Order: sequence, then C-alpha cells, then structure tokens
Amino acid sequence: MREAWSGAADCMRCALRNTVLFAGLTEEDFARIHDPIDQFALHPGTTLYHAQDSGEFMFTIRSGALKLVQYLSDGTQRIVRIVRSTDVLGLEALLQEPYHHDAVALQPTEVCRFPAKLVGELSRENPGLYRELMSRWQQALSEADAWLTELSTGAARQRVARLLLRLVRDRESSACQLFSREDMGAMLGITTETTSRTIAEFKRQSLLVETRPNLFLLDIPNLRRIAEGEVR
Repeated sequence: MREAWSGAADCMRCALRNTVLFAGLTEEDFARIHDPIDQFALHPGTTLYHAQDSGEFMFTIRSGALKLVQYLSDGTQRIVRIVRSTDVLGLEALLQEPYHHDAVALQPTEVCRFPAKLVGELSRENPGLYRELMSRWQQALSEADAWLTELSTGAARQRVARLLLRLVRDRESSACQLFSREDMGAMLGITTETTSRTIAEFKRQSLLVETRPNLFLLDIPNLRRIAEGEVR
C-alpha cells in the first residue's frame, strides 16, 4: 500500500467534491481534515484491506472499481458488491468494527483514505455530514439488497443481463467494460463456465458489441427484456 501512495489529496480543488462524502463541508471543516487525507492509485488485483483488519480508515473511490469479497467455508469467493466512483468504503469503521470484506481493485483505481475517527467527530458537529453518512449507509444497504434479489436469483441469462444493466445504470452511454468471467460468476453465484457461455451467446446475438478490447456497447432494450424474464 505504501508503494501505491501518490500524495496528499487536494480536497478543495477535487473535481468530485460535490458528489463525495465531504460535499457539504465548509472551508473551516476542510482545514481540519485536509492533512489526514491521502490519495492512492491501485493496480488491478491490489487489496485495499482484508476482512477482519482493524477498521481505522474510510475510503472514497475517485475512479475505477473494487469488489467486496467474502469467502465461503470451501474457500470459494463470493463477490457481494461492486463499489465505483464516489462510493464510500469502510463505513463499519465508524462503529469501531473490523472490515467485513476483502476490498480488491478490479480496474486501475484511485481512492482517498481518511481516518474514521475524524469523520465521526465531524459528523457529531456537522448535521450535513451526519445526514450524508446516513444516506451512504442507506445506499450501501439498498445496493446489498439489490445484489441479493436481482443478481442471485433467476436463470443465468437473467443474472448476466441484470449485471450488465447495473454496470451502465445512471450513465449517459451504454459502453461497458467487463470483468473477468471468474469475477462475474462470483458476483452472480454461477460457474465461470456458465458465465463464459452466456457472454459468448450475448455476443452472437449482438447484445454485446465489442468496440475495442474489453469495451462493449450494450443492447439495453433487449437486455432489459431478458432481465425481466422475457424470451428474446
């Protein structure tokens, strides 16, 4: 992690400031928190933290994506959620709990790290930050519910279609980068082989059109029909 450090974050001039956790803080608040915030660049496969590590820090994703992983008793992994730009990681640290998952970079990823203790102190003094923290808790719970109900039920074709649609949700373009088939299978609770076959089928049907290596345009209307259980 020390090798990934790229310097102190410039929070006051951050392009994402209006959409991240500290959007509502005043200049006086920033004067208190700026020094402890660090910025990291993570290569794919880099672990940001492990489950049961001491939860001293929270993190905001600037760009890229990480997977939150739990391991089953047989050693297989289950990806319980993906976190992407402007998402907050490590909320459990506010309760002085260890981290609940392994957090591993899926793509080249930039994160900002800040002490959970300081966030807790500021939230007690700043109603806006407290409300934003509660909103982030609710977002995390809603996302976890969606992964459980949308991505863990139904036929493989439905699950893959739902995942693809989630990856481009709230984006202006249907362009989508795919993760490894192993990771996608672990997200959906299906085998790597089933994931590969389904992706190959979607390509043949032009539901996925590759425009450059690992960048695809999605046929959103037809993927939505599959996700909802309609036969294409």
